[in-house]
Amino acid sequence: MPKTETQVATQAPAGLDFGVQIPFVSHLGFVLTRCADGQSEITFTACPEHLNSYGVTHGGALMTLLDVTMAMAARADMPQVGVVTIEMKTSFMRPSHGPLVARGKLLHRTATLAFTEATVFDQDGKACAHATGTFKTIKRLPTSARSVQDWNRPSLAADA
Repeated sequence: MPKTETQVATQAPAGLDFGVQIPFVSHLGFVLTRCADGQSEITFTACPEHLNSYGVTHGGALMTLLDVTMAMAARADMPQVGVVTIEMKTSFMRPSHGPLVARGKLLHRTATLAFTEATVFDQDGKACAHATGTFKTIKRLPTSARSVQDWNRPSLAADA
């Protein structure tokens, strides 16, 4: 009997399954270590190309880390749905360097929206950046065992 998407998402080894293929997340090297009960955790160690001119993790990489962490928290109790970012507010509190861990939490859910927050911590456990975000839940339409409907199709692009 084939595994359902929920079984795949909860049984995959940590870091290997974000539920869908996300090339940019793979490029950055994010590792998913928790996605359950409305909470998520992702680890990230920046490579030299992810640093800014001061030699610390670039804000864009941190915002992506926060965005993905919040999205996973939004999906943690509903892995069968997809989410898209509606809005995100980020505060940078201190330079981020070394191995980082981002922890996200689902704060509230409505029928179509998920309200979340996430914080990035450095290797000493100090908060470096924090974000809140709102995500719209969308029905994921499977086209095969490991992919979802193509959002770049002209008929769907008009809805985005």
